[in-house]
Amino acid sequence: MSVPAEMYSYGAQYWIIAPTMILITMIINFIFVPVFYNNHITNCYQYLEDRFSPAVKKFVTFTYVLNIYLILPIFIFIPALAFSQVSGINIHLINGIVCSVCIFYTMLGGIKAVVWTDVVQGLIMFVSCFLVVIIGVAKIGGWSEVFERAAAGNRLEIFDMTLDATTRQTFWTSSVGNLFLWTGYLGLSQSCVQRIVSVPSMSHARAALWIFCVGFIIIMTLNCFTGIVIFAKYYDCDPIKVGLVQKADKLLPFFVQDVVGNLKGMPGVFISCVFSAGLSTMSANLNSLAGLIYEDYIRPFKLFKHTDASANTTMKVLILVSGVYCIAMGLIVEQFGHILQMVVTIASVTQGAVMGIFCLGMLWPWANKHGALWGSASSVIVMSWIIAGAQVAIANKEITYPPKYTSVDGCYEYGYNVTANDFPTLVAPQDDAEFSIYNISFVWYSTVGTFIVFLVGIPVSYFTGSQDMRNFRPKLISPLVHWLLPEEVRQNDFSLKTENEKLNPEPIKEWTFTANETEKYKERHGIIEQTL
Repeated sequence: MSVPAEMYSYGAQYWIIAPTMILITMIINFIFVPVFYNNHITNCYQYLEDRFSPAVKKFVTFTYVLNIYLILPIFIFIPALAFSQVSGINIHLINGIVCSVCIFYTMLGGIKAVVWTDVVQGLIMFVSCFLVVIIGVAKIGGWSEVFERAAAGNRLEIFDMTLDATTRQTFWTSSVGNLFLWTGYLGLSQSCVQRIVSVPSMSHARAALWIFCVGFIIIMTLNCFTGIVIFAKYYDCDPIKVGLVQKADKLLPFFVQDVVGNLKGMPGVFISCVFSAGLSTMSANLNSLAGLIYEDYIRPFKLFKHTDASANTTMKVLILVSGVYCIAMGLIVEQFGHILQMVVTIASVTQGAVMGIFCLGMLWPWANKHGALWGSASSVIVMSWIIAGAQVAIANKEITYPPKYTSVDGCYEYGYNVTANDFPTLVAPQDDAEFSIYNISFVWYSTVGTFIVFLVGIPVSYFTGSQDMRNFRPKLISPLVHWLLPEEVRQNDFSLKTENEKLNPEPIKEWTFTANETEKYKERHGIIEQTL
């Protein structure tokens, strides 16, 4: 619902995220996935303990849990908002029922239920988006009419190459900014990583990610084009200005009810689409949250005897409590403005720190625990300050993002007697206004947060002695940067392979060793034995 609203209000610039997903998938496949598989990682935050220290893991896990608890109520509130717009039923009643259903199947089914429901829900989303677009285009008068109206309304601008970081959406914010945001979410959040590592091998994981990439591009393109179709439908009579819709995020359900509401079953198909998206996100995050909280914050204290049965019961209780929290938070989410902007803003408080610390660990061998902890903490603190300041400025109308022009000239055809004078004039920000860090586009937040980790983490690591390479495990960094390691450190791969074979009878196919490397290791190992 938020993506079509973005298209309607600000144009097609956001669509650039669709082709950018190809680069995001490549980054995840060639930097993150090999590290997770070669170290047998099932909890992505366990990597931070292996690479740095338990303290770093605890800090990042805490930021992840906090971030998910802030953002999860928004995801599940969206389908309730759509259903309320179409049916007129109280939005909080719907929110409670939806959350209860999600809690039920997540508690009973676990990760298998989450994965299989995601498959079904993904198919529903595709079919629903496709039908809404096709029927909407037919009602308007065809593809050419849709594009003609959208072009006249300046909604098809995609390659805005403006380098101004304060502009809400440009080619650079939609590509580079979203690259950091989505790479962190898809490649480094537990809810996604637990699915990536659940398949039999690294090659399966990479194939699954490419399948996801194709599906994402299709769904995102359909979503974006839906927003263009909505604008083409109301190009001369803006429902928001008329008062038929309170805010842009409610445009999609209004459009569905207006255009295809007379077709039996179509409103239901649309609602199922929105519910599928919300339930998919909520169930995956509830499952990963329960596992993380139990492993990191309950199990270490040994409050009771930890068995498989007690762990299962504890995590079910955590899922239940988290779900009830989401229901209660619906009262606050209802007061939010633009959903897409709010989701990205909240996620960016910690997303840059998470992205930065994993990249620091996997791409910079000399980074140590001190640099990682100070870098990630600095990122969270600075981004919290910037985002809080920006939200205060937005609340005080010091920062505004005026939407593109919408007309009311044709409203008389719908029975509304309105003129342009009935509405205040939107004033764009002045070009000569003094620059403030609070003015940067919310899409850049994750990028800024990531670079802060490197800007602080690398110098701190250097001044605190850097990473001790004597016992460093090469598999803790991405294979792409193994060439940075000293020769004697790279040879440690053989010893790690031997240890892995003891733990896992089946050999790891992704790593092979030449006879020369084996002989070198035997010689080195013999020297170690003599020394001992």
